[in-house]
Amino acid sequence: MSTHEVTRNIWRNSISNYISTAIKMVAGLLMFRMLYQGLSREEFGFWALLWSVFGYGILLDFGFGFTVEKRVAELSVHEEWDRLSRILSTIFFLYVVIGLFIALMIFLTSHHVIHLFHITGPNQERFREILVWFFIGMAIAFPLGIFPEILIGQQRIYLTNIIFTSCIVANFVMVVLAIHFHWSLKIIFINALLSGIIPCIISAMFAFKHLQKVRIHPSLFSWSIVRETTQFSLFAYVSTVSNIILAKTDQLVISTALAVSAVAIYQAGAKLAETFAGFTQQLPSTFSPAAAHLHAKGDKVFLNQLLINGTRFSLMIGTPLYFICAFYLEGFLTLLTGDKTPSPETFWIGQILLFWCYMGLVTQSVSKRIFMMCGHERLLMKFSVGEAVTNLALSIGLVLYFKNVLCVALGSLISTMIFGWFFVWPMAAREAEMSCWQLARTVLIPIWIASLPLLAFLLLGRLVPWLDFRANIFLLFAECLAATLLAGLCLWRGALNPSEREHLISRFGKYFKISPA
Repeated sequence: MSTHEVTRNIWRNSISNYISTAIKMVAGLLMFRMLYQGLSREEFGFWALLWSVFGYGILLDFGFGFTVEKRVAELSVHEEWDRLSRILSTIFFLYVVIGLFIALMIFLTSHHVIHLFHITGPNQERFREILVWFFIGMAIAFPLGIFPEILIGQQRIYLTNIIFTSCIVANFVMVVLAIHFHWSLKIIFINALLSGIIPCIISAMFAFKHLQKVRIHPSLFSWSIVRETTQFSLFAYVSTVSNIILAKTDQLVISTALAVSAVAIYQAGAKLAETFAGFTQQLPSTFSPAAAHLHAKGDKVFLNQLLINGTRFSLMIGTPLYFICAFYLEGFLTLLTGDKTPSPETFWIGQILLFWCYMGLVTQSVSKRIFMMCGHERLLMKFSVGEAVTNLALSIGLVLYFKNVLCVALGSLISTMIFGWFFVWPMAAREAEMSCWQLARTVLIPIWIASLPLLAFLLLGRLVPWLDFRANIFLLFAECLAATLLAGLCLWRGALNPSEREHLISRFGKYFKISPA
């Protein structure tokens, strides 16, 4: 695959990521509001808690998911199909065993597990049954998850987006019907699990159309392959565990230290930050398979360009979006929850977690994805473990002392600030052959300067009474649209250089009949 083809795949995958994410965001936010209003607080808290636990399912992945993505990208370069067949067969059947273990354990322990979440008596048996169905779905989905990873390794992320987005839209329609016809919470969960299992099966069909010489069969399972891939998988696994602690532990800390109903308060404030993080990670997510491919080819020059320009473009998207989300947070929370006046606690949880996600985008999102595929997994593991331990210690300590869900968000922010700016950022600067200040002047400061007119507009909206969006949904959308257009104009003129503008016009101008100047 040539450099031109790698670049083309990054563009195609990134555009499809953002289209897919926009659809998922709209469906997710509408579904969140429907469930928030249609379920009791305990049902909603249990729903949010189980989906946070679902994120922990990747703990049983043992890092082999990253191995699939990396090995498909690398071995396809050299067309080592027999070796790839052995690797994929070994990992798939390991996952089958893990899935059976998940199903067995939940049958044996469901009565004990349900008591950990402080469920009220009338709901305990009903929620236990949902818990069993939920983990059975996880057990089925676990080995099938290898197939979307194969597509990602092939740099066909756009195809996974089409498949999974279609199923998410179908799930949204089913939730609308479930709320309207008052279907049980169990049906809502089963439908959601099917929307994750079916696209994995479809992904398998498409993945092997481009790997006709690759097959998955029990006879190809090899313990030597397990040992061979363990080193990378172990480092990737520890990093993944650390990221899960950073992203998913908050709900468990709150439910065990306070109550499961407190998760609903936290989840409302965290939802916009999760949406922001999901949207801004779409461009960086396309860099992993590209980095693995370039590393296999030994193209160090293009890798450095990918690190620098990837960070720049990610921040061009994330910086104005962060400012808009932070300034209009009250309006977004009202839309999300249906509450006319969001509680101060929910508002500040949202603000802290938004800033946390933005700091992660600035310091870590692009560099970690590239470094993981280019031989730096050992050092990344150390950074990730340190950040996760710091986050967990701060979150537990603060919430136990102050008995306030706000403290959990503060623990996440502080740990990311420390490890992002003092460890990952200097490492990225060294790889880019720059000082930390030079890297900031290249990828960050010009974008902040270009965003100053946007900040002035946002401040004006808060200072002028008749522009107060909090009591007018149409004014909220109008101001957001105006802010988005202003941000785009400012970044076009202030953050992109002339050659980049000309390149973008030549690539996309044909669709709008625009010619380079």
